[in-house]
Amino acid sequence: MASLTSVPSLPALPTEAATSVGSPALNIAIFAGFVIVTLVVIVKLASGKKSAGEFYTASGGFSGRQNGVAIAGDYLSAASFLGIAGAIALQGYDGFLYSIGFLVAWLVALLLVAELMRNTGRMTMADVLSYRLKQRPVRIATATSVLAVSFFYLLAQMAGAGGLVSLLLGVKGEGAQNIVIAVVGIVMIAYVLIGGMRGTTWVQIIKAVLLIAATAIMTVWVLGKYGFNLSGLFQAAVDNNPKVGEKLLEPGVKYGVNTTTKIDFISLSLALVLGTAGLPHVLQRFYTVPTSKQARKSVEWAIWLIGGFYLLTLVVGYGAGALVGPAEINAAPGKANSAAPLLAFHLGGSPFLGIVSGIAFATILAVVAGLTITASATFAHDIYKEVIKKGQTTSDNEVRVARMSAVAIGVIAILGGMFAKSQNIAFLVALAFAVAASANLPTILYSLFWKRFNTRGALWSIYGGLISTIVLIIFSPVVSGKAPLPGTTVSPSMITNPGIDFSWFPLDNPGLVTIPLAFFLGWLGTVTSAEHNAQKYAEMEVRSLTGHGVAKALDH
Repeated sequence: MASLTSVPSLPALPTEAATSVGSPALNIAIFAGFVIVTLVVIVKLASGKKSAGEFYTASGGFSGRQNGVAIAGDYLSAASFLGIAGAIALQGYDGFLYSIGFLVAWLVALLLVAELMRNTGRMTMADVLSYRLKQRPVRIATATSVLAVSFFYLLAQMAGAGGLVSLLLGVKGEGAQNIVIAVVGIVMIAYVLIGGMRGTTWVQIIKAVLLIAATAIMTVWVLGKYGFNLSGLFQAAVDNNPKVGEKLLEPGVKYGVNTTTKIDFISLSLALVLGTAGLPHVLQRFYTVPTSKQARKSVEWAIWLIGGFYLLTLVVGYGAGALVGPAEINAAPGKANSAAPLLAFHLGGSPFLGIVSGIAFATILAVVAGLTITASATFAHDIYKEVIKKGQTTSDNEVRVARMSAVAIGVIAILGGMFAKSQNIAFLVALAFAVAASANLPTILYSLFWKRFNTRGALWSIYGGLISTIVLIIFSPVVSGKAPLPGTTVSPSMITNPGIDFSWFPLDNPGLVTIPLAFFLGWLGTVTSAEHNAQKYAEMEVRSLTGHGVAKALDH
């Protein structure tokens, strides 16, 4: 076994690494610098009075390339950067499967959703789903699903910010972590209020460039330590993890223990691959480009950038396993999430760790800003304007409600993050993807491609997918304190309710059950209702294929 001290040129890790690494002051300074620079950019490029179309979608004013980079910035969350690198460091091949799943998901978005959603919709996902159905019930159902996905995703990001504080900023105690969560939330609210979608997009573009660049530097640096020999890197990771050994390069470390874990992997894969095309903050980005061609181009750019990034995480993950080691990773406060920052410290000491930690917090900021503007747009446009006011309101009033909603959502996210910072947040991310795949995607595909689809089918599909997903997640092992399965090991920190076992659903992710169920309920609700509007479907079909009428809607 190769020890850390036997590798040349490694800076010695201080003994207090169990609680923090590097210079907290430097980490904070770099993070503050990012916030100041991005706020200046937003004020220069995106401040001022906005119409509803400008606030929600930047009036379709971004090119496909710009939007593709922004999509990458919106999609590559802290879970992508920190979680996947840690999973690869500790679980090897099985950890890299997350990268494959997140990337393949974009093919669904490109082939089935991006162009048609851009052609049919105006500002929110509900514009598409309610186009040929009864407006009030479908908008309410869609808004409920969108707000649920946004809330769970927001909660996971905010809670993750609190969990990373101990390692990256060196602060201790709940009070200090709560302050950091509040700061993240306040900056997020400022981004949305000042810049709207245009400002948020520029934040995501800047963050994507920084994140991919930092990951590329880490990749080259790691490979350079092993003579740019990938096999040498893999072998070093194996040697530094004797408990797993050669299995680190093979499937099955996490998902091949028994039949249940194999089925759970299939369920998780379904949720990841199909959930991405139903994430509301991703779908809303398709409305920020002027044409359907640019929507396709933005997804193509996103696929290349996201795919390249996930290939880099393979080297970063195995590099953390080789240079840092599982013992040191598991001893850090963030455990698997600390793998990438610890690797940065081993490579470049405190300065490089400061850069990586600043980018990690920038990642959280960019993602939560995108989620916040999507949730506020859904409430203001779908609930306030279309349901409460029945379309009888001004653009100024709608934007005012959207701004108020952003503040309220930000406050809820801050309080939720404070409450959940010490809890298992894995189920929140799983819940967001599972709800998106179960409640949103079936209804989107039925609306776009099934002529017979009607209001009852939409309501049954959305509510059925949403309710079944939440119920099965609550009664799954990931929320319950159920004992680990034979042959598996579970850290106590990964159990939400230690000592309490109320689970009866065996899988961690319910996608294998809830996604087919939502498709079935959409079909069943449709065939048991006589409602059918052939004229509206014909209009929607023409619009989805040509984009006719969207330009006028964007000016609304």
